[in-house]
Amino acid sequence: MLVKDFDYELPEELIAQDPLEKRSNSRLMVLDKNTGETVHRHFYDIKEYLRPGDCLVINNTRVIPARLYGARVGSGGKVEILLLKRLSDTQWECLVKPGKKARPGMEISFGDGLLIGKIIDIVDEGNRIIEFSYEGIFEEILDKLGEMPLPPYITHKLQDRDRYQTVYAKFDGSAAAPTAGLHFTSELLEEVKAMGVKIAEVTLHVGLGTFRPVKEDEVLDHHMHSEYYELTQEACDIINETKANGGRVISVGTTSTRTLESAAEPGKPLVPKSGWTQIFIYPGYEFKVIDCLITNFHLPQSTLIMLVSALAGREHVLAAYEEAVKERYRFFSFGDAMMITDLQE
Repeated sequence: MLVKDFDYELPEELIAQDPLEKRSNSRLMVLDKNTGETVHRHFYDIKEYLRPGDCLVINNTRVIPARLYGARVGSGGKVEILLLKRLSDTQWECLVKPGKKARPGMEISFGDGLLIGKIIDIVDEGNRIIEFSYEGIFEEILDKLGEMPLPPYITHKLQDRDRYQTVYAKFDGSAAAPTAGLHFTSELLEEVKAMGVKIAEVTLHVGLGTFRPVKEDEVLDHHMHSEYYELTQEACDIINETKANGGRVISVGTTSTRTLESAAEPGKPLVPKSGWTQIFIYPGYEFKVIDCLITNFHLPQSTLIMLVSALAGREHVLAAYEEAVKERYRFFSFGDAMMITDLQE
């Protein structure tokens, strides 16, 4: 299986640079995973494709303002860092730019000394381990000094930080938003619940590896990044009950999907789990938990378009993407949505 088999042509002007004024006004393409049939709607129409007894699985991670700008102590040279993974109360794995001079022992000052970072190690892929020293509460300092780490394809400045958070975000830890959930408003979620659709919450802290291009020619040669997830007893109970009663488990986003499929064992009910996952889902994968998926339109040749293709078939997905380009859908994080389901049921 070749990476280039998941390529498609995307005009640059279709990459959404800003969120819509109202979250649920985004467009929605409904794709039948068995036939490839498509229907064009708006996201607020999603209720028409949900049924009483279904379960929506949402990722309640919260994006932290993980991009920090500072200066080298001594020389004053500018440094940009991106917090990737929390290792302890004071230590983080980070991406540092420029990287050449970022050697162990180097100190960086942020906010005129409000926060000091010291590089203590260099790890896989050139990332740095940084030990931070500060007075007060780290999260409050980060909220004051940090910026939202928007993906590299978004060049516009975000005017409202909350638009890169889902309305149900709870637990700090992500370097990127679980973007499929950005389309939901609180009102729409309440309407969905009133229909008799259950909501199960999981947590997966999204890393920037989600945007990392696949550099190998063969899909199977790609090494997936790891991300931390938690699946609670409450979520397991809701999902297991849904399955037992013949309802559908509808994952909101690839991150919710990866959480469930990482925790699942074939033929067994879900049990609470937490830890790091490197699950790589591509065509040929047999899904153990999810039946349907709500997602955005993903980058060409990415692991995310491979995951979507595992559920709906590569040919169906690429044909749907070609149609989305023709119909001028908006792509990627602030773009429009797709629901992969079974329209014939």
